[in-house]
Parts: sequence; C-alpha cells; structure tokens
Amino acid sequence: MGHGASRLRRIVHEVAKFGAVGGAGVLVNLLVFNLVRHVTDLQVVRASVIATVVAIIFNYVGFRYFTYRDRDKSRRTREMTLFLLFSAIGLVIENGVLFVATYGFGWDTPLQNNIFKFLGIGVATLFRFWSYRSWVFRALPAGEPVADAESILKGERAGRSRAARQRVP
Repeated sequence: MGHGASRLRRIVHEVAKFGAVGGAGVLVNLLVFNLVRHVTDLQVVRASVIATVVAIIFNYVGFRYFTYRDRDKSRRTREMTLFLLFSAIGLVIENGVLFVATYGFGWDTPLQNNIFKFLGIGVATLFRFWSYRSWVFRALPAGEPVADAESILKGERAGRSRAARQRVP
C-alpha cells in the first residue's frame, strides 16, 4: 500500500472519530435544546444557544481526549482560545440558520425548530471540522518524535560520554 493510501486511511479514521464525538455532541445538543424548550419559556434561539454551549463543552472533552489525543498538547491555552473562537463562529452559523428559519420565514413549530436546529448543526460542523483540524488540534510535525524525560536524559548521558571519549588522546 502506498503513502497516499496510508494518508487516506488516517483521514478516514480521523473523520470517523470526529463523527463519533460529533454525533454524540449532536444528541447532547438536541436533547438539551428540547429540554430547555420544554421546561422554560425561553425563546427558541436562546434555548438553542444554551444547548450549543453545553455541546461545545462536551465536544471539547471528546475531541481532546479521543479524536485528537495524539495531537500537540504543548500549547493548551492557545488550543483552548482557538477552540472557543471557532466554536463561537460555529455557534453563530448554527443558530443563524435557526434564527433565519424562525424569525425570517416564520417556521416556528417544534418540528421545524428541530429540523433547522439540525440543519444548522450540519452546516456549522463542516466549518468546525476544517477549523479544528487545521488550527486547534494541530498535528505534530512528521518525523519529530515527542521527547520524554527519559529519552532526553539518555541523549544527554550519551553526549557526555562521547565528549569524554573525545577529550582523551
């Protein structure tokens, strides 16, 4: 199998893991949305924003510790900042679709709310997949293994013994 097939297999595997976390996140999003709509008098888009925020938190944990657990973890503050930024853009996309359907076209039955909530999630997911894999959970450079403390110490000892051998005439 060639390099291209291996790369394709890795991407398919990544998409499957992203889809598993994302699918669970969609369920969380829709369940929270419908629960908030059922137990409160909040307007549809406000309930949707609450549900989206809950799903964003759920998804971060799933992406960091399942989908992208092998990715660079050295800059968590940067990662979290970018994740929140791109998630906020996704939130606007997702809830913008629902807002337009509800207030622009008057489609405001519970079924229509769920259909457009789901459609908004789908559109926002395309953006999120691209942005998370490109900017947030960055791949480690190929050929650069992550050094652990033991390998650093071994390399340091080997360097000292080579230097000691070179000084002896």
